Amino acid sequence: MEYSPMARYRATFPTATTDLFLAYVGMETDLIFNRGVDLPGFASFPLLETPKGRALLESYLKDMITLGKAEGAGVILESPTWVANRDRGAALGYTPDDLKRLNQQAIAMLVEARAKYGDAPTVISANLGPRDDAYAPTAQMDADKAQAYHAEQMSFLAETEVDVISAYTLAYPTEAIGIIRAAHQYDLPVVISFTVETDGRLPTGASLEEAIQEVDAATGGYAAYFMINCAHPEHFAASLGEAPWMRRLRGIVANASKCSHAELDEAEDLDAGNPQELAEQLSDIRRRFPHILVLGGCCGTDMRHMHQITKAHRPA
Repeated sequence: MEYSPMARYRATFPTATTDLFLAYVGMETDLIFNRGVDLPGFASFPLLETPKGRALLESYLKDMITLGKAEGAGVILESPTWVANRDRGAALGYTPDDLKRLNQQAIAMLVEARAKYGDAPTVISANLGPRDDAYAPTAQMDADKAQAYHAEQMSFLAETEVDVISAYTLAYPTEAIGIIRAAHQYDLPVVISFTVETDGRLPTGASLEEAIQEVDAATGGYAAYFMINCAHPEHFAASLGEAPWMRRLRGIVANASKCSHAELDEAEDLDAGNPQELAEQLSDIRRRFPHILVLGGCCGTDMRHMHQITKAHRPA
C-alpha cells in the first residue's frame, strides 16, 4: 500500500475554527477491563492484524467523530501506536519492518474513518509513547539518544497523511526534547503530554513548570503545545496558576480514577470514577484557563466520560 504525504491539517495545526477538541486515549483499559480483550504489553496496534481487531478500533473512531459532530467540537483521533516502537514492539515479537507496516496502517485507518464518518474537523494524530515504563523509567535517555530512538518511528509516520505527532505519558524532559527534535527532523508538528503523580509532579520529580520550560528552552519552542495525561484533575489542579508557562499548556486528557499510578498498576478491577464529576472538574479548569484547547479521557474512561465532558461545555 502506498501512502500520500498530503496531510489535511499538518500545515495549519493547531489553528482551527473549533473552540474545543476532544481526544480519547482510554481505549486500552476499556478493551481490557470492559470488553475482555487481551492486550499483551498494553499494545493495541496488533489489533490491526485481524478483521475483528480492526472493527474494534474503528468503533472508537466512529464514536469519537459522531460525538464531535453532534456537539460542535473538533476531534483529534489518536492512532493505536503508543507502544509501536522498536523496544516495546520487539518484546512482543515485532520487527522494525512489521512496525513500519503497522504504524502506517494505523494512520491509513484513521484517514479512512475521517472520510467515512466526517470531518468535525477531525485531526489525524500519531500517538507515540515513552521508550520505557511511563511511571518508573529504569533509565533516562539524554536528548540525543531519545531523538535517535524515536526518529525511527517518526520516519514511518512521515510517509503517511498524519497531521500531528502526539507523544503521551512522558515522564522526563529529555525524552520529550528528543521526540521534538525527531519531529522537527521530519518537519512534523508535535504535541508533548507529560504524566504526573498525585503531587502534581512528573514521576522523575520535576514540576510541570520546570519540565515545560526546560523542553521549550532546548527546542526553541517547537512543540505546538503541551498537555497533561494519565492523571486525575485532583492530582494537578493545585499546580496550575497564572504564570507565563501556563500559556503553553493547552490540553488535559485525564484519568477517571483518583488512584496513584502504583495503585492502578496493582488494581484487578477498573476504577471508572465518576464521569459527571470528572467532566465538571475539567470544565472548572477550562473556565480558569480558557486557552486550553483539548480535553479528553485517559485510563479508566470510556464514551460515558467523553459524553459528560462535552456536555459540561455546552453553551448555557
